Amino acid sequence: MPEPVKKTEAPAEVPADGPGESKVKPEPAPAAAPSQGETSAPTQDAPPAEDGHPPDTRQDLTGLFTEKPQSGEVTVGENITFVAKVSAESLLKKPSIKWFKGKWMDLASKSGKHLQLKETFDRNTKVYTFEMHIIDAKPNFAGAYRCEVSSKDKFDSCNFDLTVHEARAPGGLDIRTAFRRTSTDGKDDSGELDFSGLLKKRAVHVNAEPDVDVWNILSRAPPTEYEKIAFQYGITDLRGMLKRLKKMKKEEKKSEAFLKKLDPAYQVSKGHKIKLAVEVANENVEVKWLKNGQEIQKSGSKYIFESVGNMRYLTITHCSLADDAAYACVVGDEKCTTELFVKEPPVTIVKNLEDQMVMKGERVELMCEVSEEGANVKWEKDGVELTRDESLKYRFKKDGCKHYLIINEATKEDCGHYKVKTNGGESMAELLVQEKELEVYQSIADLTVKAKDQAVFKCEVSDENVRGTWFKNGVEVKADPRINISHIGRIHKLTIDDVKPEDEGDYTFVPDGHAFNLSAKLNFLEVKIDYVPRQDPPKIHLDCMSRTAESTIVVVAGNKLRLDVPITGDPAPTVIWTKGEKVVTEGDGRVHVESTQGHCIFTIEGAERQDEGIYSVVVRNPAGEDTADIRVKVVDVPDPPQAPVILSVGEDSCIVQWEPPQFDGGEPIIGYVLERKKMKSYRWMRLNFDPFPETTYEAKRMIEGVPYEMRVYAVNGIGMSRHSPASQPFVPVAPTSEPTGLHVDDVSDTSITLKWRAPERIGAAELEGYGVEYCKEGTDEWIPAIQGLSERTLVTLKNLTTGDKLMFRVRAYNMAGPSPPAVLAQPITIREIMQRPKIWLPRYLRQSFVKKVGETVNIVIPFQGKPRPKVIWSKDGKPLDSSFASVRNSEFDTILFIRRTERKHSGQYDLQVQIENVEDTAKVMLQVVDLPGPPEALRFVDSWGFNVALEWKPPKDDGNCEINGYTVQKADKKTMEWYTVHDHCRRTHCVASDLIMGNEYIFRVYSINLVGLSPEPCTTKDSVFIQKSGISYKSPTYKKHDFSEAPKFTHPLVDRSIIAGYNATLSCAVRGIPKPKVTWYKNKMDISNEAKYRMLSKQGVLTLEIRKPCAFDGGVYMCKAVNDQGEDTVECKLEVRSQIAKEEKKEANK
Repeated sequence: MPEPVKKTEAPAEVPADGPGESKVKPEPAPAAAPSQGETSAPTQDAPPAEDGHPPDTRQDLTGLFTEKPQSGEVTVGENITFVAKVSAESLLKKPSIKWFKGKWMDLASKSGKHLQLKETFDRNTKVYTFEMHIIDAKPNFAGAYRCEVSSKDKFDSCNFDLTVHEARAPGGLDIRTAFRRTSTDGKDDSGELDFSGLLKKRAVHVNAEPDVDVWNILSRAPPTEYEKIAFQYGITDLRGMLKRLKKMKKEEKKSEAFLKKLDPAYQVSKGHKIKLAVEVANENVEVKWLKNGQEIQKSGSKYIFESVGNMRYLTITHCSLADDAAYACVVGDEKCTTELFVKEPPVTIVKNLEDQMVMKGERVELMCEVSEEGANVKWEKDGVELTRDESLKYRFKKDGCKHYLIINEATKEDCGHYKVKTNGGESMAELLVQEKELEVYQSIADLTVKAKDQAVFKCEVSDENVRGTWFKNGVEVKADPRINISHIGRIHKLTIDDVKPEDEGDYTFVPDGHAFNLSAKLNFLEVKIDYVPRQDPPKIHLDCMSRTAESTIVVVAGNKLRLDVPITGDPAPTVIWTKGEKVVTEGDGRVHVESTQGHCIFTIEGAERQDEGIYSVVVRNPAGEDTADIRVKVVDVPDPPQAPVILSVGEDSCIVQWEPPQFDGGEPIIGYVLERKKMKSYRWMRLNFDPFPETTYEAKRMIEGVPYEMRVYAVNGIGMSRHSPASQPFVPVAPTSEPTGLHVDDVSDTSITLKWRAPERIGAAELEGYGVEYCKEGTDEWIPAIQGLSERTLVTLKNLTTGDKLMFRVRAYNMAGPSPPAVLAQPITIREIMQRPKIWLPRYLRQSFVKKVGETVNIVIPFQGKPRPKVIWSKDGKPLDSSFASVRNSEFDTILFIRRTERKHSGQYDLQVQIENVEDTAKVMLQVVDLPGPPEALRFVDSWGFNVALEWKPPKDDGNCEINGYTVQKADKKTMEWYTVHDHCRRTHCVASDLIMGNEYIFRVYSINLVGLSPEPCTTKDSVFIQKSGISYKSPTYKKHDFSEAPKFTHPLVDRSIIAGYNATLSCAVRGIPKPKVTWYKNKMDISNEAKYRMLSKQGVLTLEIRKPCAFDGGVYMCKAVNDQGEDTVECKLEVRSQIAKEEKKEANK
């Protein structure tokens, strides 16, 4: 057996056709000479199956393939493609295909770098094309392959070979190692087959068909059918089963201890109970039950032992996999054995996986719950099976019925669809990994320091692992003895000792890997002693020179608002802050007013939207005053948008729309962020990480048939709003495929009837109905033909214009909208087509139709014809009167109705269906039957002993049907109680026996027909007295009848032509009384005493057997029969042809 690829790499894209790829075509025509690097595939017959088993014969069952994959050859390192095509015209659903290597290795689970499976569908030709690409062939790819296709109750398969040219690699893997037996004694044919190596990666398919006893089928089937049965019932360990079956079929001597032994094998589902039964010869004998050679002890309720007469029973309750074993019943030195197979039920998924969205580096835990503890599951990511690799990227955990997939530190590469599979179902969920957003817990603040003081810039961020860089006026700050940079946990510090004037400037902290920064200003306060006049009026030093200049300061809601206004004046002026007409004081804990030498500082902690407005600062001293206005604008995140609206849905997508928020937070809206979740889940999944600028978004990658909800966040320059209310729940569904089989069922001058079949694919949404439209030839405007939707697949469109040429199309509708249309191939002319009249007479009316008097007659006779034919009924050649019978006609049938039948309704009814000069006729025979009249002339013929002979005449009225018997009754004249003597007496005479002597009897007779007994009987006028003993009976004398008859041949001899060397017979039949003497002649010569001939006579049939005739035996044969009454003869000609002439004739025909 060839070696399979035990482990394939991750799936890779299939390379384009080119040098090194071989295309295996199913046509048997010889291929052209291959070019360099390309391998051709010669056409071969299907190879024999491996291991000496007969080849798969199921490919001739139904013949679904229109083109089958053929055997091919390829060189190591090159590519080859096998192609199979299936026509879908006669299929009710899409066919499913499986590719196998060897007998049972399903290649669907091996898809990857070296193997790709593809399928396409051509809507024009209705043909499915299935391709198997083998990429970079290796020596162990060689071997026998099989392709199976099935659709509902249809099935087909095809075998083909792949030959790989080059010596097998020395380190190649031999699949035969997976078939080694589990024997420990070293014998080749001992032990059981271990297929765990093959079944490990094999997808388990749950068979929904009813349970069948495969052992019973195998034991009764011929060996040539084993392979077919293995494929049909999904048997993988065929050789192991045949080995067990061989042991079971060994002929055993007739047992003296057992009358009926155990069956060869039993099968039971896990958790159920089973009863093993044997019948012993001695009902008092004791039996022992063994399991795998060990005696079963009578303890607990697991095993129940019963003894009923000669029957012995062993009942095993609550069967588990441990009960799958060999059992034996022992009586003395004899025993009978059987095999018990415990079938494990499919494992279903009780709780599905849920979608998750996590931050990068977080721990991910996907959980599902199955129906049975200890069940094996398979995890996949984007279609590739997950395993425990060296880095422990994935961990698998079992906790009872719960199964977990754990990812310790999630990365962006872990995004994708994760699927868990069992042998009874599967569940899928999506994992999204998002980069962490760095949050600022404490920002750096502006500093004003004096010479020789210390300046400390401090900030705190959410991630303690984030490092950063300090900049001064855009230039990176380096640590030195006077400047210290520290990072402890989440806190970053920049400390400047012995501040100098050159240290003044803008300082910025930039976190590594994040696109934002924190900035603050360091102001150096230089102490100078100036000699100024003693009176200096106050002055506010702002950027604008005008006293009424307005400066706008923007602050983010929640941040600190700090207004630092430089002022001068001597003596030091007093400062008053106002907002509108109200003086701002420090009454509110958020507001702080501070005045220092040369500065007045106004601070609001945690700015709010109501803090927005125009602030005025007034400085006064004895020398004067100065004022300035400052406009403060507080910006915030926008309000949440309104609840989004789902505009449309698709198979795995939807289009959602929403309105912008009523308040944009003072900054323009940059975009929106959307989230979705399943209805039964609590996890919201983010759909976009970059703000989406539009208000209409198409969400994709959803699961069809699962209800979802959507919500939206608005984003401006400040941040992201709170989420909107959730949308109304919606279900992603796709339109159905187009209706199939659209055709015209009928057409008339003003109407047309269309008929079609349901779409092949309906999807998760319920089909709502069908829409029918028509379009006049030469135009593109499609007009609805019916109002609304039709639930039926047949519709009649009326009130059409005669002569119009119309195109028709039908579309199926569901929640997602209309499907692609099914369109008629050509326009239809609205005009009735002439159709000859034809009566379809039901089979039961082709003979007499019998009804009883008083019953109802309702005869429906269908017919055809266009235009509507004229229907005429007549009875016995006269038109049918409406008062005699009712007639109702339609376009397709006619009904003859008689509410209450009478005898006069019997007769022949003629039906005529006529269209112009063309007609068709039919006749119906109606027979109305009634009870017969009483018999006539009942009289006594004779009386003797205990017997009386009676005779009567048939009734005058037979009830319009045959008299099928008579009922004869007697009554003792004393009691007048009637007793039946004969029932259904066929003749018109009978003998009443077992009468009692001394009694006087009267008799009566009823006539019987199909309806029943006659209403009145015919009674004897006189009575008959049975005389007592002593009266002798004189038997009448009869004249002996002469039965003698002269011989006469009732069947003559027939001329014959025979072949020499083959026995021949001549037969005839004769009658005659007395039995005639028979003599055979050949050419008028008596042949009675010749040994070559044998004469037979049986029941008047005469046979002459000629043994191995030759040409000499030809001639005239005569048979003569003679008796006392006369004689008769019959003769025939016999021609004997030689065998040589026959052979020459065959050669001449050739």
